[in-house]
Amino acid sequence: MGETGKEEYKIQSFDIETQKLLKTALKDPSNVDLDKVANVIVDQSLKDSVFSKEAGRICYTIIQAESKQVGQSIFRRSLLNRLQQEYKDREDLRNRSLQAWICYVTFICNIFDYLKVNNMPMMALVNPVYDCLFRLAQHDSLQKEEEVDCLVLQLHRIGEQLEKMNSQRMDELFSLLRDGFLLQEGLSSLSQLLLLEIIEFRAADWKMTDAAQKYYYSEVTD
Repeated sequence: MGETGKEEYKIQSFDIETQKLLKTALKDPSNVDLDKVANVIVDQSLKDSVFSKEAGRICYTIIQAESKQVGQSIFRRSLLNRLQQEYKDREDLRNRSLQAWICYVTFICNIFDYLKVNNMPMMALVNPVYDCLFRLAQHDSLQKEEEVDCLVLQLHRIGEQLEKMNSQRMDELFSLLRDGFLLQEGLSSLSQLLLLEIIEFRAADWKMTDAAQKYYYSEVTD
């Protein structure tokens, strides 16, 4: 199955009309309202944790199709504008719904991973992504396993890329994580394990050794 076929498979949770809109955007973006498409994708990403992990690939496909077809980037601009709106309201979003907040972080990190300019991550996303990860590293977030899990998953996925873009902020982030691991009371045993694992993962140059993989996997499954 081709790449576009895979994207179509990921949109089955939408109603029929929205599926049609997205399928057209994936193949023939000049024939749809790309502002609407961007909003549909972001809205779904904020309420569907599975979709938020896959949406970056869909957005990448639409951007590529639009670039080839009309040489423009209307969809990318609309998408980034909407991401910026949600970013400005991120604390309200977190207070309103922890699940939506985690979905947003997953989505913006997914977009950071997929959207490249000259094979480099977009500079416009570097600080917003860092800011989201820093929020997940605050004391109140470290008390919540869902937020720790989200933080660690994103660092596994994009940590190495992020560090290349701004190593100083990564040092600051991991200083927070080490303090949280060593000093903070009330962390669950799973959160402690996840934090220790990501600290060691970065120390090993963003690679998981076989011994570490066996250790952490056995600890999580026990």
